[in-house]
Amino acid sequence: MKVFIFILTLISSVFGLSNYEVAKKSEAVMSGFKDSISTIEMTLINARGQKKFRTMRMKVLEGKKGDKSLMEFLTPADIKGTKFLNYEHVDRDDDQWIYLPALRRVKRIASKNKSGSFMGSEFSFEDLSAFHANSYKYEGDAQELDGIYKTTCTPISKYSGYKKLIHFVDAKTFLIQKVEYYDRKDKLLKVATFKDYKKFVRVYRIGKITMKNVQNNKTTILVFKDEKIKNGLTEKDFYKRYLKR
Repeated sequence: MKVFIFILTLISSVFGLSNYEVAKKSEAVMSGFKDSISTIEMTLINARGQKKFRTMRMKVLEGKKGDKSLMEFLTPADIKGTKFLNYEHVDRDDDQWIYLPALRRVKRIASKNKSGSFMGSEFSFEDLSAFHANSYKYEGDAQELDGIYKTTCTPISKYSGYKKLIHFVDAKTFLIQKVEYYDRKDKLLKVATFKDYKKFVRVYRIGKITMKNVQNNKTTILVFKDEKIKNGLTEKDFYKRYLKR
């Protein structure tokens, strides 16, 4: 048995991991939280360095075929009460709705518009879904340098605003450190950095995401605070009718 394990380890060290294998391991270390409730502080920074601040409350329900999330803006006053509901689907485009209190109506986000900006930020509607390896196509082996795996994938959805994504993943923890987003012309569009991971027993949750748009020089920062997992949330907490409440 020891010889067999040694051979497997040797094979892994020689041939390395494929892009898909690294992606699945990255997905696994972030899975198992069941549900979460957190407060998000959003900072919008324009090309001149001017800042705007927003706060949101976010609820997430983990699912085998995709998570469900509900986000509500708490401040500032002009967008307070705006809500965003997302039903993720690993094998097809997500279902997304946004409630605009000023109009008192719910608007469905069409799949072809998923690359649009979310509330004026550098995050698109597409970026608001959790990472699922099976939503992308992979070829070849991951590159490892100085303890970081570099993997490349292409979105399966024909409505994606990206031609490819390059992930930089910690080789020990398999936590994503950085993602480069390339537009449909294969030019670098945005760079996201992920920091301040928090560990809940065996599950990791992200603490801070900085999204830098290299084409317009704008940045959006999300800081997750007071997060709690396994709160007992159910499907009923994510019904569409709750958007108007």
